[in-house]
Amino acid sequence: MAVHNLTAMALGLLSMGVVACASTAAQSGLGQPVTEHYIARWNIDVAPDGKSLPAGQGTVMEGEKVYQTSCLGCHGANLEGGTGPALMGGAGSLPTSKPVKTVGSYWPYATTLFDYVRRTMPFQQPQSLSNDQVYAVVGYILNKNEIVEANATVDAATLTHLKMPNRDGFYVDDRPDVRVEPCYKDCIGSPKAH
Repeated sequence: MAVHNLTAMALGLLSMGVVACASTAAQSGLGQPVTEHYIARWNIDVAPDGKSLPAGQGTVMEGEKVYQTSCLGCHGANLEGGTGPALMGGAGSLPTSKPVKTVGSYWPYATTLFDYVRRTMPFQQPQSLSNDQVYAVVGYILNKNEIVEANATVDAATLTHLKMPNRDGFYVDDRPDVRVEPCYKDCIGSPKAH
């Protein structure tokens, strides 16, 4: 029997087992229903255009305090890196043989910086920062990269309208076989190709 036939058979058996387990779990009272509130806690991604940025704001000065308590251990006192990557520096290094990819030299959107920090940082306690703390620490990182002023207050509007230094270093992959329309709400099935 060909390997692909074995794989198909294994997947078929697995799907039958999953159905049986789900049915048994529901009948035995195991688990809990998935509520809209539960889904909302995990559905926190932010698109490059700023869609889904939450309410809140933070200042650069507040961000320095958040950085000192939650980020410094991995990213260094001066954002130079350590066990985590450097968050500043690298200006002009992208076309060289040793590019330094940091927030200031590489990232095309400030909104995706917010998204990444909110979902994954601090490393040992992801999603433990409030939205205000995330706005603040993102503002601090942007300020250290000379992208926003030291007296800046950062919020959804600030991040959405901010043009990062390497924004034009990226392009949209518009090949017809890879373009898909993003879905943000009530998505069913796979996205439709253009």
